Amino acid sequence: MKKVAVIGSGSWGVALSIHLAKMGNKIKLWSFDENEASLINQEKKCKFLPEVELPENIQCYTNFEDVLKDTDIILHVTPSKFVRSTIKQYKNLVENQPVIMCAKGFEKETLYTLDEIIKEELPGKLYGVLSGPSHAEEVSRGIPTAMVVASNSNDVNETIQNLFMNEKMRIYTSNDIKGVELGGALKNIIAFCAGIAAQLELGDNTFAALITRGLTEISRLGIKLGASKDTFYGLTGLGDLIVTCLSEHSRNRKAGKLIGAGKSIEETRKEVGMTIESIDNIEVAYELAKINDVEMPIVEAVYDVLYNNLKPDEAVKILMTREKKCE
Repeated sequence: MKKVAVIGSGSWGVALSIHLAKMGNKIKLWSFDENEASLINQEKKCKFLPEVELPENIQCYTNFEDVLKDTDIILHVTPSKFVRSTIKQYKNLVENQPVIMCAKGFEKETLYTLDEIIKEELPGKLYGVLSGPSHAEEVSRGIPTAMVVASNSNDVNETIQNLFMNEKMRIYTSNDIKGVELGGALKNIIAFCAGIAAQLELGDNTFAALITRGLTEISRLGIKLGASKDTFYGLTGLGDLIVTCLSEHSRNRKAGKLIGAGKSIEETRKEVGMTIESIDNIEVAYELAKINDVEMPIVEAVYDVLYNNLKPDEAVKILMTREKKCE
């Protein structure tokens, strides 16, 4: 039995907490919202996962000291845009626990992947990232899921693998932190495009082309940034891309459908009601492609849809009529 601190009480933080609690671990969950903490503690409910009852061995707090005290492992599960500001609030309370980044995305201001924020804010501390094709709705219900933990420390990899693995969840290990991070962050953008394609009522042929060429763009940028090509053809690349592009659980796909229907970014955020990492990260991917001289036509097209008033159907036409190429 481990004592695990989970920083973030959204759907993914709660889903991971449920899985670990059912395995007999003691979970201390942090929320910034007193009402949310009260709902979790008193009614054993999460507003983002209304059909699931939380185990008794999950307790929620709004104080970092209460959450981190006497814990063995820290899982960080806030939206990417709040990662640095949240770490700053608890960094002085971290002792020997490894910090595992479970969010997916970038820091817009620095173009950093989230592991780079950990390295900067928690120098010398053990850390890793956990990613893969995993909807919170399904993990919370015990649907079989496979993910990857990536760390420079084999001890951290083994610890997290042992912590999570049972008949409901399989964990693989990797040392390619950069590849695992980039696969998780960039697939959200392609899933957003999949939502636009769905709204335009395009067909299976289109989705196959989008996923395949989207993966090419993701791996092209990832390799330029130091990741291993093989990582993008595993669970945290292709696997996560498939589940996020094709599932109705995906908030990024839903956001794309709303934009495809003519909604504004503000209207889309309001209707989805949760963080939309794709919208937050499209600007970052666009900038990284430009800085690193990497060709990413899908990313460029969706950037123009969001920020340069390009019509979604025109974006499809532009992509389909690009200059002739070999695959």
